[in-house]
Amino acid sequence: MDNTFLSEFIFPLVSAVTIQIIGVFGIFFVFGFLLSMFQQQTQNLYQRTVGWKGILWTAWLGTPIHELSHALMAKLFMHRVTSISLFKPNKRTGGLGHVDHTYHKWNLWARIGNFFIGAAPMIFGSLVLYLLFRFLLPGTTFLDLPLYTDSSLSLIFSTIKQTLSGLLTLSSFSTWQFWLFLYLSSCVASHLAPSRQDQKVMIHGFLWLLVVLLLINIAAILIGVNITDFIVSTNHFLGIFIALFTYALIISLIHFIIVFILSIPFRR
Repeated sequence: MDNTFLSEFIFPLVSAVTIQIIGVFGIFFVFGFLLSMFQQQTQNLYQRTVGWKGILWTAWLGTPIHELSHALMAKLFMHRVTSISLFKPNKRTGGLGHVDHTYHKWNLWARIGNFFIGAAPMIFGSLVLYLLFRFLLPGTTFLDLPLYTDSSLSLIFSTIKQTLSGLLTLSSFSTWQFWLFLYLSSCVASHLAPSRQDQKVMIHGFLWLLVVLLLINIAAILIGVNITDFIVSTNHFLGIFIALFTYALIISLIHFIIVFILSIPFRR
């Protein structure tokens, strides 16, 4: 294979697609996996201690947001919603709600949409968290992120540091708004994670998204346009998502630790 073809086409193509996948879509898989892990372990602890209904103290708000997110994103990507239940706890199955949808198999837009439908609770749930921050903690500064131009890895570490420093202030703990925010955001964050079925849907849509990304980048290289630079320029908005995902992860971890400690007497 000609070295010029490798250096001027194949290498730039692979590099661009890799950066776009890891830098943008990778955060949904990484945070989605971590959030799902904590959520599942927390629910298992509830099952072994206070019972299945223990999760309902957060599910009454988190589950309707989770399911409504799926439904809205399904509509956006031209799926037909056949059945929806925003909050219907089922002791036998352990289910809290559901959204069933179908799509035409030849519709590329609908197939790509599977990724976003699966990730919808993370997207819309983050929007709800953002609104809670703005209305209940209007003085919060960690969402006012600077414009980053470096790598996504540096962006993640910078965002985590700013998230922690922005939230853990003594003045916050003295207001009722903070405690209301803490409870409501816990309800949302505890059900932000994609379920196992959601993850399967995300992967299915991601494969088609990858094909489209390859085609777009091939066309961009041929006409001399650098798409990666444009994507990097949106890191500010990506940083807000990472900040909210980080907060949800922290809350999920704290939730797990509290339930774990409370479950100790039940294991004796």
